[in-house]
Amino acid sequence: MRIDKDLVAASATPLVLGILADGESYGYAILEQVNTLSNGRMQWTDGMLYPLLHRLERLGYVSSAWRVSDSGRRRKHYLITDAGRAALAERRAQWTVVAEALDQVWRGINQPPAAAQGWA
Repeated sequence: MRIDKDLVAASATPLVLGILADGESYGYAILEQVNTLSNGRMQWTDGMLYPLLHRLERLGYVSSAWRVSDSGRRRKHYLITDAGRAALAERRAQWTVVAEALDQVWRGINQPPAAAQGWA
């Protein structure tokens, strides 16, 4: 299944902030986490993730620091900030409203058409 780019864009910030709310991480690990969380149905690329991380850093939602892994490789690690936690809480509240509205609409699709209910 291909997920529309508008839906990917809308969900990207809360997904990344949610992943970082569980602890510090680096780019490749975030990409892998998105893949795992979506059961392989969302496969982000570097070209999508890193501009988002840089934007979140400019907004003050994440901070970053270079770290050296056990293998000696340098990786830029990202950590959610207090402002990022507040933004995540706000996005979560917004997403809940949207999800509840969609759920009501989709449940209504199984209803008989308005004309059959005497509305015509």
